[in-house]
Amino acid sequence: MAKLYFDRDVDASLIRSKRVAVLGFGNQGRAHATLLRDFGVEVVVGARTGRGFALAESEGFFPMPLADASADAEVLMMALPDEAMAAIYSAEIAPNVAPGKTLMVCHGFAFHFGFIAAPPGVDVCMAAPKGSGASLMAANAEGRALAGLVAVYQDATGHALETALGYACALGCGKAVIIETTFKEECVTDLFGEQAVLCGGIPELIKSAFRVLVDAGYSPESAYLECLHEAKLITDLLYERGLAGLRAAISDTAEWGGYQTGRRLVTDVVRSEMRAVLAEIESGSFARGWVSEAAGGKAEMLRLRAQEAADPVEDVGRELRPKLGL
Repeated sequence: MAKLYFDRDVDASLIRSKRVAVLGFGNQGRAHATLLRDFGVEVVVGARTGRGFALAESEGFFPMPLADASADAEVLMMALPDEAMAAIYSAEIAPNVAPGKTLMVCHGFAFHFGFIAAPPGVDVCMAAPKGSGASLMAANAEGRALAGLVAVYQDATGHALETALGYACALGCGKAVIIETTFKEECVTDLFGEQAVLCGGIPELIKSAFRVLVDAGYSPESAYLECLHEAKLITDLLYERGLAGLRAAISDTAEWGGYQTGRRLVTDVVRSEMRAVLAEIESGSFARGWVSEAAGGKAEMLRLRAQEAADPVEDVGRELRPKLGL
């Protein structure tokens, strides 16, 4: 069983005593920098020129180039894209990483798959809120909290876990729960969940069900509402109540139909493919392929993005969503 931490278990004085550089002012970086500042941490923002730099300025920060921010802080949170992190680290961050500093990430990808080697004498740890930067900020604004993960990859000072826990508490995660994990577990389970369920499995299931109904002569609008639009109602129930709570909230007809059909759709063949997906992630094959795709300009990803945007279910959605107030 994983070890769990809460605000009451953590002495946040260490993170408050450090100057923290948040490197990158995108989805996660913006939330981290804002919440750390609100928590009383001295924050330096490092950003590449462009939208992130301008946004940081507009929100009261004094952004500087990544190299300068890295040199000016003791704790460096690399809130950078997975596929670009190693190249950015090598060019702009690594020259300023001295023994005694702490390198942090909010996803273990670059370290676990070996794209960045942990330098000697440096703590390497992770604080990973389980949600987007926008949802993290919204939860804190509403007095709620997101769960978070912490992990230590290299503990040169003996204080890496303490730093990660304090950082996670600054993001509000200690008000919910902070779960101690490893870089491998966080990285593999995150990628697998995205691919098998959240960003791969669910969209394909929705599109397939939509096509079956439309091909059978039912209206695209009804198919869209049933197969895509109402998915939010179900995922909200799952999020709030779990599987048993979902079944308690739906009709007996829906519950019985789910028992009869779910196992027919998710068969041993599907589970075998899931195991193959997991093996590709664990071996680093997916990570190497993705970094190679990104280095080549993301041509295949852009082709697939355009193909998905032209899917019939999206045509119906573009027509219906404004009528639904979305």
